[in-house]
Amino acid sequence: MNKVSLLCGILILLLTSGPVNASLVTIGTATYGGSDYNLIWDDDNNGNSVIWLDYTKIDDNWSNQKNWVSGLEASLTYNIYSAYSVTWDDAAWRLPNTVDGLYVQGYDGTTTGGWNITSSEIGHLFYEELRNLGSYDENGDDATTAYGLINKGDFVHLDKDGWYWYATQPQGMANNAWAFGFPNGKTYTPNIGNGNQGMAVRSGRIVSVSTVPEPGTVLLFGIGLLSLAGVTRKKI
Repeated sequence: MNKVSLLCGILILLLTSGPVNASLVTIGTATYGGSDYNLIWDDDNNGNSVIWLDYTKIDDNWSNQKNWVSGLEASLTYNIYSAYSVTWDDAAWRLPNTVDGLYVQGYDGTTTGGWNITSSEIGHLFYEELRNLGSYDENGDDATTAYGLINKGDFVHLDKDGWYWYATQPQGMANNAWAFGFPNGKTYTPNIGNGNQGMAVRSGRIVSVSTVPEPGTVLLFGIGLLSLAGVTRKKI
């Protein structure tokens, strides 16, 4: 195969192949209250595809935060990028889910409460996707490097000092609900009357992704291909 044929093949591949998706991808924005907030696709949150709305609802009790997020859809105007198309699997936005059961505190990520838990939606986002550290390592030792919400990725409105409600309550604790602390990476169970922040997530699938590369990329590649073709002719 000569060089021109090889480059032609590469150009065809470039034109027909899609981008490699990272774990977190901004697929558009949603207008809420007159401002635009990123819609960030998490393509594998414990095996589930979810979309985060990069908006933080100010401190409120658990019931009010649940009511806020369940009615959020009516207040949003979507601006999905042309490269993407979304199929929602949840009927409405919701507070994030976490592991359920009795409250058991631990450090190694296998318990329902404590640190390094990645089996919950916020915990997975915090530890796995954004690569942040909790204030204790998996052995229960104090963190030796910076911990908390240091890395935000495309998120702008997550509060590094914020404590965010989950959607459910621990078993046997009718007056408490699960929550996650961004300052230290801990899952815990505050009283439902406390004021904690709210964030919205929704299960959904990205069903089509643009396969066309940037026009400038194709143009530059084409110029290079033609130049090489000219050089090859001169050698014949």
